Amino acid sequence: MSVSERDRQITGESQTVVDTQVRSGFAAPSTPTQRSRRARWKDGRLVLGVLLVAITALVGARLLSSADDTTAIWAAERDLPAGTKLTSDDLTTVRVRFTSNEAAGQYVDAEADLKGLVIVRAVKAGEFVPRQAAVTQADNDRTELPLSIAAGHLPGDSAAGDQVDVWIIPKSPEEPAKKLWDTVRVVQVDAVKGVSGSTARRQVLIGLDPADLPKLPAALAAMSTGEPLLVRRGR
Repeated sequence: MSVSERDRQITGESQTVVDTQVRSGFAAPSTPTQRSRRARWKDGRLVLGVLLVAITALVGARLLSSADDTTAIWAAERDLPAGTKLTSDDLTTVRVRFTSNEAAGQYVDAEADLKGLVIVRAVKAGEFVPRQAAVTQADNDRTELPLSIAAGHLPGDSAAGDQVDVWIIPKSPEEPAKKLWDTVRVVQVDAVKGVSGSTARRQVLIGLDPADLPKLPAALAAMSTGEPLLVRRGR
């Protein structure tokens, strides 16, 4: 083999090597490009999954918070006679779902301060403690006055804790009605007694503050010649 032929062979091999390297050089960038696209696709799916999990957790938390719409109130742990000074040992906490805030407000909240509260009517074990049955010592010191009232002279759903004005309707139609007391508390209301109709009567116990007592003699005299009537103020 001549020198020139050997040179051409070597040159050809070099060209082959060079050509192979060039082709490899052009093909090499395509591989990371494919990996980059694949990585971006995976990242997008990961972000979507994280968003779905976050949204699900948020919706679940909202559902749980809306489901717990109960109110914690006090219930009697045991029978509580009138005059009991309340302590936490007398009560237990219960959670109740009320239909309105007004209904929930009729009972003693479990977060209420019990210091100085006194039971003014008997509360049975397990019974929710009404706000009107648990009053301060000052309210408990009121003088109680029993009244016999015709069924038509007081609201039909009168109950302990109502605030009422006490009027006297004279038997003589020529005499005007007279107000005896403003805003006195109803302590107890008994069931209707007597035959239903105009002769039916209810026994009502009202609580008088010390400031109301000076009016008591005149009020008793007026009731002897007239009929008492209760006008309830807003609950």
